[in-house]
Amino acid sequence: MSQNEMTLVEHIDELRKRLMIVVVFFLLTLIGSFFLAGPLITYLQHADEAKDLTMNAFRVTDPLKIYFEMVMFLGIVFTLPVILYQLWSFVSPGLLERERKATLSYIPIAFFLFLLGLAFSYFILFPYVVTFMMGISENLNIQQVIGITEYFEFLFQITIPFGFLFQLPVVMLFLTRLGIITPMFMSKMRKYAYFILFVIAAFITPPDIMSHLMVTVPLFILYEISIWICKIGYKKVLLAEQEQLNKAE
Repeated sequence: MSQNEMTLVEHIDELRKRLMIVVVFFLLTLIGSFFLAGPLITYLQHADEAKDLTMNAFRVTDPLKIYFEMVMFLGIVFTLPVILYQLWSFVSPGLLERERKATLSYIPIAFFLFLLGLAFSYFILFPYVVTFMMGISENLNIQQVIGITEYFEFLFQITIPFGFLFQLPVVMLFLTRLGIITPMFMSKMRKYAYFILFVIAAFITPPDIMSHLMVTVPLFILYEISIWICKIGYKKVLLAEQEQLNKAE
């Protein structure tokens, strides 16, 4: 039965099944994450970005809070491929066979881009931000007392958004293959997209021009890459439609 022929109740039932699979897998990954969270927190505390900082717990529950936040973070990361696959499975009945095969290949690419976004923000952006903040403290003769909760929450605030922002090329290509957007539309909306990305960068970076540029420039490049990739995908869509017309004739 194609997705077009499914009733609303069947759509809801199918969505419920997909969500249940995601929830069950997420709970299983949480169990494994309980064993990985501790070593990862210890590693991050002694990494080059934090080795000169002294972590303090201002509340008795702070270490436990960070531990559970790290468990949740790892659970989401490990579950992301399953979320993407279940999303693909939900929409794939409405796609042509060629579109199903093409969009299925997006899942590992999307996961790789998510990890690439985390790596970029942690190894390139985050050290600069920490150094910038410490430099301001020294100039103002302020003694930094770092709370472990504040440190890790700031780390998550910097890194996690980049993991999702780096999905932009895959998302745009997916929407193009579905016929929802076109490269021409993306090019026409470029200035509005740049403004939105500029605002997003302002929210996740400190108020200095260098760190802002370190975020906005990669985002602008990602958008241009998305347009270029979508042009390739759009040509394939047109060729597929032409082949369908030729077969119909």
